Amino acid sequence: MAYINVPEGVPGIRSLVLFRPETGKPLYQLAQVLLREDSPLTPAERELIAAHVSSRNNCRFCMESHAAAARCLYGTDKQIVDDVLNAPSRADLSPKMRALLHIAGKVQLSGKQVTPEDIAAAREQGASDREIHDTVLIAAAFCMFNRYVDGLASWTPTDPAVYEEMGLRMAKGYVLPKQTT
Repeated sequence: MAYINVPEGVPGIRSLVLFRPETGKPLYQLAQVLLREDSPLTPAERELIAAHVSSRNNCRFCMESHAAAARCLYGTDKQIVDDVLNAPSRADLSPKMRALLHIAGKVQLSGKQVTPEDIAAAREQGASDREIHDTVLIAAAFCMFNRYVDGLASWTPTDPAVYEEMGLRMAKGYVLPKQTT
């Protein structure tokens, strides 16, 4: 049960943005820009970064929902999502994506954990400044989203089918939920 009076039966961040739409709208806009709009990283890769950081933060709602979106976006290669979440060091990733996930993991701990050597290693694997920027910003934003969801104890469904449905919706983009009465 959430710590505040949010719409019952509405999971995760959706209930929180319904509680306060004036703050929810810019959060959804941020998610849309970070995860769907123009970037040299694919939407699947960006969702994977979000799921990876959420997993490291032990935010089940965000990890499950963004993993579901990433699976939809990866299509036939969806196993990569579970591989990254269960054993990132053994996942079949490109060296560039492996380096970017390493940076995302460092950001999850603290932005100050990212070193010039981490950035150089990503560049050596072909990462552009824009890819590095977007990775760091996604990781930082998801630390905030994770703490928002968990800090107010929003409802976290346990049924995998709920997340599959969310993933299908999220794969299309981020739209503020309609206000319920």
